[in-house]
Amino acid sequence: MSKPANLVIVESPSKAKTIGKYLGPDYTVKASMGHLRDLPKSTMGVDLDGDFTPRYIPVKGKEDLIKELKTAAAAARTVYLATDPDREGEAISWHLKELLNLSDEKARRVTFNEITQKVVKESIEHPRQIDYDLVDAQQARRVLDRIVGYQLSPLLWKKVRRGLSAGRVQSVATRLVVDRENEIRAFQPKEYWSLDVKLNLTEKPGSFIAHYWGEDKKRELENEAQTQAVIDEISGKPFTVTNVKKAEKKRTAAPPFTTSTLQQEASRKLGFTPKKTMTVAQQLYEGVDVLGEGTTGLITYMRTDSLRLSDEAMAAAADFIRRRYGKEYYYGKFHVFKTKSGAQDAHEAIRPTHVELDPERIRGSLTPDQYRLYKLIWSRFLASQMANAVFDTVSIDTECAGHTFRSSHQSMRFAGFIAVYEEGRDDEGEAAGSPLPELASGDRASCEKITKEQHFTQPPARYTEATLVKAMEEKGVGRPSTYAATISIIQDREYVTKQDKRLMPTALGEVVTGLMMERFNDIIDVEFTANMENRLDAVEEGKQNWKELLADFYGGFKQELEDAETAMEGVRLKVPEEETDEVCELCGRKMVVKMGRFGKFLACPGFPECKNTKPLVERMPGRCPKCGGGLLKRKSKRGYAYYACEQGQECGFMTWDVPTAEDCPKCGQTLFKKSGRGRMKPFCINEACEAFLPEDKRGYYKKKTTTEGTDEESASQKKTTGKATSKKSAAKKGASGKTAAGKAAVKKSKEA
Repeated sequence: MSKPANLVIVESPSKAKTIGKYLGPDYTVKASMGHLRDLPKSTMGVDLDGDFTPRYIPVKGKEDLIKELKTAAAAARTVYLATDPDREGEAISWHLKELLNLSDEKARRVTFNEITQKVVKESIEHPRQIDYDLVDAQQARRVLDRIVGYQLSPLLWKKVRRGLSAGRVQSVATRLVVDRENEIRAFQPKEYWSLDVKLNLTEKPGSFIAHYWGEDKKRELENEAQTQAVIDEISGKPFTVTNVKKAEKKRTAAPPFTTSTLQQEASRKLGFTPKKTMTVAQQLYEGVDVLGEGTTGLITYMRTDSLRLSDEAMAAAADFIRRRYGKEYYYGKFHVFKTKSGAQDAHEAIRPTHVELDPERIRGSLTPDQYRLYKLIWSRFLASQMANAVFDTVSIDTECAGHTFRSSHQSMRFAGFIAVYEEGRDDEGEAAGSPLPELASGDRASCEKITKEQHFTQPPARYTEATLVKAMEEKGVGRPSTYAATISIIQDREYVTKQDKRLMPTALGEVVTGLMMERFNDIIDVEFTANMENRLDAVEEGKQNWKELLADFYGGFKQELEDAETAMEGVRLKVPEEETDEVCELCGRKMVVKMGRFGKFLACPGFPECKNTKPLVERMPGRCPKCGGGLLKRKSKRGYAYYACEQGQECGFMTWDVPTAEDCPKCGQTLFKKSGRGRMKPFCINEACEAFLPEDKRGYYKKKTTTEGTDEESASQKKTTGKATSKKSAAKKGASGKTAAGKAAVKKSKEA
């Protein structure tokens, strides 16, 4: 009799498909679909009065999957737990071991930094035991978050509004946004002036622009009087070139991506949210069907803060660069980047698994989002091993009446890594300056034009998703795996909103943050949160007992919670209402945004005297193709979005297609695109235009014409479905206690 097959358990079906292809018939690969065991949702699930032992239960709805995995595990010779190579992945493997009743000898832990045939087979040949320090670090994080969320959120429901939540990391992220908004409000602009002169050379042809720099040292012109005084002193007088400085400037490539820098760059260059970036990166890591290659993992593990690269990867990049671009484009040796202190160095930086699989070669096998993100990762990695870019710079000082004016210019001599990739910036870079004529000290010039301009210093910019990720990383708030979820949560909870790609706090976010700062300063303190992350790292390293950490935290937190309950007895905080430009047609007041059972709506602030309400509509870009009016986003009775003219029935235009800010190059009317996710090419809906795209070619699903027999079959199915639905409705009605049997069941359940 042949021995039972080995069982490999991963987290997702796509990962299972890729790994199954590499391991062959002796291995059965199954997916756990994430967590199979967790804390209960309805109760705390943690022994707060004892030693903080968590009570885990099987995840509801996964009973059949658990049964299937138990059967497969019982028949297997060895069970390889191959979940993701991080704290959470280690914890999932431990939960699987406990749930499937696996012995230490039978359960083997394997991790894959990249899902390639070589790495998968090597990992299977060298398994290890579960790392319980990693498991304990994840348990500590999970229990901390449960304590904060389940004990603070009810307080917010009582004192602010139902449905709110607080979190150990999300509350600090919200505070960062609120603090930045307060900085902007408190900012006092400072006046300053710029002064430029256009100079013509007197002894040879040529002209150039020079900017006021100062006298003996750099000086800022603070007002118009100072600026005019300089103008009066230089008017009609000659200018002399006093210094010409030429230099070579080298720029080194950015290091390969970490989780944080990938999220930042994908936000800047691709417009991806951190959540979307991590979703697409997960797909690339787990494996994609590549034409001619089969299912292939395209990038290394995407949750890392290490800049380390394997020698094998750097050698492959070196060969590729020399072959495609020439040896002068190679850095000359392995370009090793130093990982910052305190970073987790368990994995490499994010890189392509095979540099030979360049983005254009496999573009047809990827979705548009996968292609764009893969190209970003591939280009950044390749550029990190390429030669420096070289620039020629020139700086010229020209003097008149004791005042120095400076001109500068920079030109690229050798592209180096810029031939492949250049890092994006959150702020505007320094201008290269206009090309300058060939100048030497002693050259004389006359002033053709003087330009003065008033400026004011600007407040700090609101965070973008990219700069918030950067701030969280710099301040030690959260870890790479938490950034995307945190930023998504604070927007979903409506503590923060995004306007023109910038994050700003809502009135609700400011009220909740104010309460947290007053009553729970430790929870919302940046340094306290960063220190807690360090203590969790100490648990992972085996230097800190996880239950002692929880006990230290809970003692102070419990006291703060009791003090807040006492101090706020009978107090309910009011969230300021958001005023709009919409005027109530009944009483003339400006309407405000309110939250109801079915979402936001407009209401008159004069309630109860005036009870006028309106649906909240979103104004869209573009113009109505019928009357030229504005376009509004509305919702049907079933909750589907459609787009209609603001003139309503007077115009009558409506469409399911989404209006864009682009105009048709042929007829000038607004272009539309198909509704749904993803980047879709805009099209013209003007039937009189030569670029008109008929509805059947816009990519929507078209129902097939059914035959008579099919109609009968459909009707039969409809009857069956109707009966099933009726049974479900009856069961639901009973469970809710609306029938006699239901009431009895509910009563019995409560007594139990």
